[in-house]
Parts: sequence; C-alpha cells; structure tokens
Amino acid sequence: MKKIVLIALIFFAGINLYSQEEDRFYATMALNDARELLADKPGEIEILAERGNEAAVHMSHIAAEALHDRILVHGPGYIFKPDAETAVGALDRRVVRDHSRIAFTITEDPVVMQVLNLIDVQNIEDHILELENYGTRYHTFASATQSAVDLKAKWEAMATLYGRTDVSVRLYNHLSTQMPSVIMTIDGAEFPDEFVIVGGHLDSTSNQGNNDAPGADDDASGIASITEAVRALFEAGFVPKRSIEIMAYAAEEIGLVGSEEIAADYSSNNVNVTAYVQFDMTNYNGSGQDVYFITDFTDGTLNSFLMQLMDHYNASGSHTFTYGTSLCNYGCSDHASWHNEGYMAAFPFEASFGQHNPNIHTASDTYSFTGTAEHAVKFSKLCSEFLIETAKSDGLLAVAEVPAEVYNIYVSDNTLYYSFNDFEADISAVVVYDIVGNSVMRLEDPDNEGSITLGHLSAGMYIVNFTTDYSEVVNKKIIIR
Repeated sequence: MKKIVLIALIFFAGINLYSQEEDRFYATMALNDARELLADKPGEIEILAERGNEAAVHMSHIAAEALHDRILVHGPGYIFKPDAETAVGALDRRVVRDHSRIAFTITEDPVVMQVLNLIDVQNIEDHILELENYGTRYHTFASATQSAVDLKAKWEAMATLYGRTDVSVRLYNHLSTQMPSVIMTIDGAEFPDEFVIVGGHLDSTSNQGNNDAPGADDDASGIASITEAVRALFEAGFVPKRSIEIMAYAAEEIGLVGSEEIAADYSSNNVNVTAYVQFDMTNYNGSGQDVYFITDFTDGTLNSFLMQLMDHYNASGSHTFTYGTSLCNYGCSDHASWHNEGYMAAFPFEASFGQHNPNIHTASDTYSFTGTAEHAVKFSKLCSEFLIETAKSDGLLAVAEVPAEVYNIYVSDNTLYYSFNDFEADISAVVVYDIVGNSVMRLEDPDNEGSITLGHLSAGMYIVNFTTDYSEVVNKKIIIR
C-alpha cells in the first residue's frame, strides 16, 4: 500500500513539475522595454545581449507581467526562446527577405460576393461560446490541449460535411509547451507547394488566475472568424489553385511559442509562403473605424493589398466596413513570428491599439461583454476576400519592396519633405493618418519629389503612407510639433 502511495505521489509530482512553468525564461524583446524593466525591476531581468533595437534577456514572470501592465496592453511583448544561446543567436540572425512577390490583383468578384453572402454571424457566436466554455485554454491546462483536439475534430467534420477530400487537419506538437497547435491544409489544385496562410491563437490567459481565462475575444473571436470564413468557402465550392492553411496556435500568450516554432520550421524547410495574415481579437468595436491595420512588424505591400480589398468589396453596399491604421509594438501577436522569418505578414485588428477590449486577460473576457458577433463578421469577410484573391493563381512577379536608400522622407518646420527620384515607379498617393488611424490628408498622383505643408494639423505623431503604381508602400512615422 505504501509503495502504491509513493508511486502515486511521484506521478502527481511529475505532473505538477511539468505543468508549472519555470520562474525565469529566455526571450527577445525591444531594447527600450528591456532597459526600462531593468531600471524598474532590477532583480527580475538580465540583459544578455543588445543588437540594434533588440535585446536578448533572461527574465522572470514578474518582469513579464510588469511589461504587459506598464508598457503594453496586448500580446506578450516578447518572443520566448528555449535557451540563452537561441535568444542571443536570434539577435545576430540576418533574415533574407524574399523579394519575389505575388502580383496582387482583384479579379474574383462573383465568387467573393457569393462567399460574403454566406458568412453567418450565428456560427461565429456559437464558436466563440464553444471555446469560452472550456473555462480556460491556458497552455499548461488539460482543457487547452482538449480544445486543440476538439478543434481538429470540428475542422475535419466541417470538411467532411462539404465533401472536401482536398482537406487534411493535423496537430502540431511543440517543444516548449504541452499544448499542440492545429493546422488545416486545403491542397492547391495547381500549385500545391505555394501556401497562403491565416491564423490566430487558441490559448488564453488571465492575470487574475489562469484557471478562469475564458478568452472570448482574445482570441476565440479570431479562431471563430477564420473558421467561418473557411466554412463559407467550402459552402461556395471554392477550390484554391494555391494551397491554403488555417492555423490555431498554442501558447501565444507566453511569447508566441506555437507560431514561433511553426514559422521557424517552415523557414528552415524553405516552405513557399506567399503571404500570412493574423486574426487576433476581432469582436470588440472600440474605435471610429472597423478594422485597424497594424503597421509595425508587418509588410506594407500586404497591408496595402488588404486595404485595396476593402476599398473594392467593402466601401459600400451590404458588406460595408471601414479601416484605419495603428501601431502594436514588439511581439504583440503571431504575425511577428512570420515577419521575423522574412515572410510577408499582416495583422488587421479590432480597434486602434489601446482602444480594444478592456477585459482581455481577465475573467471578464466573455462573449456577454459584446453580446453580438457582428464585429467579428467583418473580419471573416476580409479573411475570405484575402484567401480567394491570393489563392486563385500562381502569378508570381519579381516586385521588390521599396529599398530605403532610394527615398528620403523628413519633417522640418511642420513641412513634410519627400524624394523618390532614384526609384523607377511613380508615387500614386500620399496619405497621412493620425495616431488612431483616421486619414487626415490625402494627395493623389503627386510628384516623386515635393513638400506638403502640415501646419494645420495638431501637434503629435502621425503616419505618412506613400503608395506606388506597383502597389508598394512606404510607411513613415512623423512628429508635428
């Protein structure tokens, strides 16, 4: 009897050791944030190395909570690394960005409109509630793993319902968390080795205790939005020419663990990912516009294409919604994992950064707070537009991003000066956005060199957006004093 009790104690102790995270861990983060944390919490963080605007750190969970509470309001703000060598090595790694770009075009009006009309708000609501009802999806809990297993079954059943023999779903097991990610693949009919990917994170967290972390908006809403987009594609009978993958990540909340491992795996195996779009929080309408494109740690060309999709499909009629731009800071969601591996990545968000759902990371992040899934419907529609228009054909062209050495942009005496004289394309538009993403000035077909008076604008930070005839984009932060 004593032997049985001893074995049981050892067994449960092992479970406890496995489920309890180490107090300190390695990560990369913004250098300024690391230095500020070191000043405020000197015993909780060690800076191992500095390169440019990044730092490799060894930090405690106390420091991580301080980072979130004092500096950030969404996402972890750091990227988890398994050891010191990997953290420091990430700073020295030179990412080679593939400048072979898809020729983004908008040609699929009939099928897009068919799919938009099939998006069902009730399906999104039901799915959010389904995920909320796990109580918690924190990555160390059995309920988190169960949510991944159940999502795999849900996606498989959805494919079977619509007779999709071109669909497979798999669990992706990780090294740094016991929770698996879930990946659905829709095989491309003509170019199966080219991938268009959308994703969101399946895990949840609460700063009030992770046994009560419903995560309805963060990020059950994103998972429900992309699931409904794909369901509508299935109902419409859409067959992609490129392969499509839908990803639900594990352990985003502790440093983008799931997406970091998957993106690094795809990069090391030279997987051809045309573009990646992240859907993390879609159901809280907290700002003047409906969708906000995060412009830091994302690809300007891809952001521009998503805006063009909305201009084309969502500017009027029954599917109308609006957009602006915002900033999100270092490592704020899984798009950063793909961006860091050199892939084109975008992150459309539910509100201007700082005006999003105030209940995230608490026990109050429940569906009842919004009481409707109408806002999330907009993201399902954008997701379906993106997948249809990017997975429709091969169409690769060598369209380079605008290299920094060919343009000069600066502000002096409240006048914006710019020059693109050494660039082969023409500037098609200049748009100035305020800090909450509202367009405050727009010029069509300007010269490639010129000046714009900004004295009528209030003092503060703005984003100026230059778009070329090739749909390439340069975003520049400016300050008016």
